[in-house]
Order: sequence, then C-alpha cells, then structure tokens
Amino acid sequence: MFAEHFQLNIDVLRIDSLQHSVILGANGSGKSALAACIAGKGDFLSGERQVIANSAWVSVEQQQALIEAERQKDCADILDIIPVPSTVEEILFTGLSLPYQDVDFLQQVLSIFSLSAILQRPFRALSTGETRKLLLAKALLSKADLLILDEPWDGLDQQAGTDLSQLFASLAGRVTFVFVLNRLSEVPDYCKQVILMHTGHIQWQTQINNTLSATLSHIEQLRHMQQTELSIPKRDEERFAPHPLDISAPLVKLNQAKVCYGDNIVFSHLDWVIEPNQHWQVTGPNGSGKTCLLNLITGDHPQCYVNDINVFGYQRGSGESIWQIKQYIGYMSNAFHLDYRVNCSLLQVILSGFYDSIGLYQTPTTQQKSLAQQWLAVMAFGHLENRPFQQLSFGDQRMALIARAMVKHPALLILDEPCNGLDDINRIKVLTLIELLAREGSTTLLYVNHHQEDVIPSIKHHLCMTEFQA
Repeated sequence: MFAEHFQLNIDVLRIDSLQHSVILGANGSGKSALAACIAGKGDFLSGERQVIANSAWVSVEQQQALIEAERQKDCADILDIIPVPSTVEEILFTGLSLPYQDVDFLQQVLSIFSLSAILQRPFRALSTGETRKLLLAKALLSKADLLILDEPWDGLDQQAGTDLSQLFASLAGRVTFVFVLNRLSEVPDYCKQVILMHTGHIQWQTQINNTLSATLSHIEQLRHMQQTELSIPKRDEERFAPHPLDISAPLVKLNQAKVCYGDNIVFSHLDWVIEPNQHWQVTGPNGSGKTCLLNLITGDHPQCYVNDINVFGYQRGSGESIWQIKQYIGYMSNAFHLDYRVNCSLLQVILSGFYDSIGLYQTPTTQQKSLAQQWLAVMAFGHLENRPFQQLSFGDQRMALIARAMVKHPALLILDEPCNGLDDINRIKVLTLIELLAREGSTTLLYVNHHQEDVIPSIKHHLCMTEFQA
C-alpha cells in the first residue's frame, strides 16, 4: 500500500538490466505509486519485491520529505538548540564517498543543473525547481545501477532539459532507467518497455518490438478516450433508427425460446425480456447458442418464426419484413467484420451506418458528414478520416465498425464478441469505447463475450446460456 487511501495490485512486473522502461497513465492511475513500490517504498501487504541493482529514486514525495525534514529543524529552538540549516553542498554529498572521484562527471552534473554557484546556499532558500534539480543531481552522482525518475524534466528550462536528455542517453548503456511521465513527447527513444497504469493496476505492459512511435500512438488514442470528457454525437434527424412502436413496451421479449437441429437441442426454455436502456452481457461456451440467440432477434435465423418472439412491437411471423426489424438494430460481429471487404475511407465506413450498407453508395448530407467526423473525434481518429479502411489495424477497424453500428442511434446495439482477434491494447481501446457507449448513450447494449476480464462496468445484467442447455 502506497498510502492509506491508495492500493496497488500488481500481478507481475519484471524489468531486466538495461530494459529502460516508462510508466504512463492518467493522473491518479498509480504511476508514482508503482515507481515508489519499485524503489521499495510503501507497505507490502502481499507478494515480494526483488531488486538486485543499487537504485536511486527521485520523486515529488521524496522532495516533500526532504523539505519537511529541514523544516523540523525550526523546532530545535524549543530545546534551546540553535538550528543549523543544511547547505546545498551538504545535502548533495551526504552519503557519497568523498572526495568524489569522477571530477569530469561531477562538473557535468553541476553545470546541467546550475548548482555550482549555490552550493553554500541554505537548502531552505532554494526554489521548488532548484530543489528538484538538487535531487536529480544527487541521484546521478550516486552512480546507481537503477534510476527511478518521476517526471525528471518537470520545471527544467529548455536548455537544461536538452542537456539532461543527452546525459541520460550517454548513461543508457550502463544504467537502467525507469521513467514516470505524463508527456508522451518526453519518452526517450531508447525505452524498451512501456507500462500503462489504470486505477492501481497495470492495464497494459509491452516490450518495444517495432517502433516506439507506433506504441505511443496506441497510448495517445486510449488516453484520449479515457481522460477526455467525451459525449456521444447527436443523431441525424433526417435518418435515424425510429423509436419502438410502443415506447413503454420491452425492446425484445422471448417466451420459452428454443433452437434445435433435429435431435440436437442448442438451447431451450429461454424466457428473456430486454427493457430500454437495460444493458446485457451474454456469456457461454462455444456451441451454447449465443449467436443463434442474436440471430433470432435480428431475424437472420429461420427458427425465429417458430418461436414466440416480440421485437420492437412486432410479433414475429405477423407479416413484418426483416428490414422493419433491422432499422432498430446496430450490429457488429466477427463475421460482419470479415464481410466488410470494401476499401472505402474510414469516414465513408462511418457514413455507411446511416444506410445499413457495406460501403457507401449514396450521397451523405452535410449534417451526416459532420456527425461522422464527430464519431471519429470520439475515437481519436480525426486525422485518419481519409485513410482506406483496409489499411487500418484490425483493432482500429473493429472500433470503426462499432461506431458505424452506433451512428444512427439504434434502439438496440448488438456486439457479438467484438474483442475476438484483438491484441491487448486494441482490446482495451474497444472495451473503453463500449463502456463509453453504455455509460453515455441512449442505446441499449447487448454484448456477447467469452472472457471475464472483458466485462463492461456499466453493463449490469447477465444472461448465461449454460442455464438453458438440454
């Protein structure tokens, strides 16, 4: 535990020698707490910490502790002791072997932080920025094998920041760095591991196998979605999914639903009611009938007409067309993703959702273009609107198709295992978008997945298909 009000839960974290790592995340996500934990601070409630290397840690907490220790000297007059404030030089060299052997390195560090002229100044007379520089200098002079640096460039002028970056780069061949940073632009290009924190745990951890810029691009997009006050774009008044025929009635009602193929019963005795704004998660093993159930609702399964099903005010088999039902539904599944093979632009993909088409074959209105661009902004895709759909990553295509399904504000949005085939970072981005839709939108979500770790906090209702097996 880092503080009484904050607890870290870290399953596994490994940092090898010279595996320079950067810890990223929103304010309050636990970045600094994790750095403190690596440095051996805080109370370990369970688990263990093993650090072989000699380490040094620089943080705001350490800075505050040093300032407070000097302030306590002011209480000495109570004991009739004349307080002697520490000088910059005393604090800098306390704990170091003197005389300091590497004179050239010492002068380089003192020059970067402009400390030579203030060595005899009382520590309490330093500004906050000067205190920070002093701690960084002390950490560097300690010749530690592991440097844990929380926002080391904060408060430095441009020249000092540049000089410090060059010094770090020159040390990267023999010192292991762990940086805690808020600005992605400050991440050194020699970093080999990225750790993304979220609410006290490691949300994503990856080694840099390709390019650092590609990894940071993922994080910038996710951070935009998680930290920005986002809102769902408005509906297009000329073309949007109509309200159910009876707004007081359930969206979907199944009575003793059953799907079978000969003697093979997929599921049976399923009673299910979906009310407006009542989000549902559907789980179950392969073959339990999750997709069959969805197809009963959408009308894509032939047995929908032999079941007692009411959708959006229509009783199945009463003469309604499949398109009368689908106008209320937004849909995305792995099969649909694979079927979306046209190579139109990303903007056109979103626009196609107004017309329930794969590809865009009608001329959208100015208002529809504006709304589609707003959806791209929600996903931090604004700079990609002209990118061909097939040039996007698999995960970014997934997010675009979810937005396409949502653009007309359907009464019911069906997402059938949207995280299939996604790596960890793309899975987190898709889950973030779904959570945003569930929390902010007026559309009811029906979300199918296999994995417990892919739960959406705002989805409160659960249907488990194993309860309806024969």
